[in-house]
This record gives sequence, C-alpha cells and structure tokens, in this order.
Amino acid sequence: MGYAAKDYSHLIGMEGFSETLLKNHFTLYEGYVANTNRLLDTLAEMVREGKIGTPEYAELKRRTGFEFNGMRLHEYYFENLGGKEPINRSGKLGNKLVEDFGSIENWEADFRGTGSMRGIGWAILYQDNLTGKLMNQWINEHETGHLAGCISILVMDVFEHAFMIDYGLKRADYIATFFKNIKWGVVDGRLK
Repeated sequence: MGYAAKDYSHLIGMEGFSETLLKNHFTLYEGYVANTNRLLDTLAEMVREGKIGTPEYAELKRRTGFEFNGMRLHEYYFENLGGKEPINRSGKLGNKLVEDFGSIENWEADFRGTGSMRGIGWAILYQDNLTGKLMNQWINEHETGHLAGCISILVMDVFEHAFMIDYGLKRADYIATFFKNIKWGVVDGRLK
C-alpha cells in the first residue's frame, strides 16, 4: 500500500504566505509522495526479479532517503503551521526550552540562526529520544545531517521554494513570518 498525499489546503489564507506560494509548495510535496511510491514499487520489483546488488538497485536505495524525507519533512512542516497563538511559555515545551537552552529567547535565536545558514535544507528542533535533550540542527537537502533516533519537534523548510515567491532573497523575513504561524500545540504534542 502506497503513501497518499495529505490535504493542507486549510493553510491557504495563512498570514504572510500567498496562495501561489502554498499551492506550488503543495504540488512539490505531492511529487515527493509520488516519487516515494514509485521508488518503493520499483525496488520491490527489483527484489522479486533478483536484481539486488546491481548499480541501479544501489542508486535507487540511495535516492529513497531523499524522496521519503522530502515527503515526510513537508508533512511535519505543514502540520506545524497554521497557528495564531504564541508559545505557552509555562507549558511542557516552554519549560523544556528553558531547561536546555537557558531561555526561550536563546533557543529561538539559535533556531533562527540555524535556518539562516547559507544553503538549501531544513532547520529542525530535535529531541534526543534517549536523553530528552532538545537540539537545533541543519539538514542539508532532505537526507544529510539527521540526528539518529531523534524526534522532529519543530520543522522549518528553508529551501528557496518555501519563501522566494513571497520574500525573494529575504530569508530572515520568511523566518519571522514562519514564527508568527507556528501551531505550538502540534509542536508541544511531538515532545516526549
């Protein structure tokens, strides 16, 4: 059974994100879903045909991380958008950010700094599944830099497609708008 693209059209009308930008972004996400399904089907067929160990099999296996993570990271991203309320500073996440970063402001400065780095990819607030510690991390493209076993708590897309239609090269303005639209209840719910 393949993956199905989720409907995020409820985000249309979100402050600071044009309908054109969002619809283009949704279409890109749908492509990752389609390519993930196509790759998994092709790999399963190659296994049935005994084509394991071929260069083609190896390259498709490598490509799967890019396509699958492109699908899943977009889902996390869209699902943590659409909020209008500020972070609950005395809630579970607010308290954990203070514990691990010294203050919510320190965490936010580090997260914004991570997202402002040159390159294409993602800024992710992770929780170490063994220690519970929170860490901000840069992910290059979709598949390089993930912290093994860690849980994605907050995901921000910083590929140009996420902001250039509305913000041009002003990534910092996009990041400010992203922060105004975080659905903190979803983010808090990802925390273990």
